[in-house]
Amino acid sequence: MKKPSRQIREEIARLQDQLKQAETREAERIGRIALKAGIGEIEIEEAALLSAFEELVGRFRKAGARSPKATPAIPAGAPSGVAEPG
Repeated sequence: MKKPSRQIREEIARLQDQLKQAETREAERIGRIALKAGIGEIEIEEAALLSAFEELVGRFRKAGARSPKATPAIPAGAPSGVAEPG
């Protein structure tokens, strides 16, 4: 039995709400971590910060392909405000 369009629209609206809530939780989690790392104390343009985050994501994705629990080492020349593992 096919669903009526009204039911599909309601389902889409419910899923969009779930997505918004999930994105909010993720943003708050990442924000808390970034603040703990001291990112709020440095002055950096949004584009440069976005680029650094994209680079970080790439390193973690590459490490994830090797092992699900792998954590890549942060290189000595890491941008300021990024804590080295201790």
